[in-house]
Amino acid sequence: MTAPVQEGQRLPRQKESQPRPSHPKRSTWADVVLLFIGACFLLPLLWLVLGSLDPAAGHATKVPQQPGLDNFTAVLTPELLFRPLWNSLLLSAGTGVVTVAAAVLAAYPLSRYRSRFNTPFMYGILFGTCLPITAIMVPVYGLFVQLRLLDSLPATVLFLAATSLPMAIWMTKNFIDAVPLALEEAAWVDGASRLAGLRSIVLPLMGPGLGVVFIFVFIQAWGNFFVPFVLLLSEGSQPAAVSIFSFFGQHGAVAYGQLAAFSILYSVPVLALYAVVARGSGNSLALSGAVRG
Repeated sequence: MTAPVQEGQRLPRQKESQPRPSHPKRSTWADVVLLFIGACFLLPLLWLVLGSLDPAAGHATKVPQQPGLDNFTAVLTPELLFRPLWNSLLLSAGTGVVTVAAAVLAAYPLSRYRSRFNTPFMYGILFGTCLPITAIMVPVYGLFVQLRLLDSLPATVLFLAATSLPMAIWMTKNFIDAVPLALEEAAWVDGASRLAGLRSIVLPLMGPGLGVVFIFVFIQAWGNFFVPFVLLLSEGSQPAAVSIFSFFGQHGAVAYGQLAAFSILYSVPVLALYAVVARGSGNSLALSGAVRG
């Protein structure tokens, strides 16, 4: 028997039945499209792996009958691999360091100071990213000839940094905007200068952003073929992106197996850079959270 309800006592509310969330139905066509797109990315990589292990590799993707490491042995020489890779590292790393340093110094006042010239300046920088590199190579080549800078690796680094700077300034400014100004103001109260605040407050907190900018510039310089091909003439100073031409012989003959092995080794430094920067970005994010807390 149920207890009588006293006057003024509220009856317990019954739980309203809530509709269960409906699970979206899987689309077979979406899975097919995604598998097709994945296969388009996977097949070239599969050709690289299989072709590098096939002494008789061709343009077709096939499983090697007698797999071996002969192609890697053939390209592991100072002339074919080590010197071009070293030149690529010097060219790309130098371009990344110069671009990031210049981008931070240019983006910091654009982020922290308000001026009526900021917006026109930013749009002018954005317009600079629209100019194709091929449109300015003829006057740049003439300038390098007059200044006797042809076949100079430092001069090529400065030119590549100048071409990467517009987009790097845009990206760096957005990362600096995300750093609270109150943290710098606290450092200024303690007697720190603006440069000291930038070095000790802003740069540690935007470490992941600087890593993104560096990777962006590094990859652009690493895969750049046209600029080093025009400005670096001697074989001893050419990067790997240009020396890859050595695998394309005359009359259409191509050393496909050695080309595949060289391409795999050519990709290793970029993959290593991704791993190192991703690990450092995690540490920087932890530092950022600790400082904000």
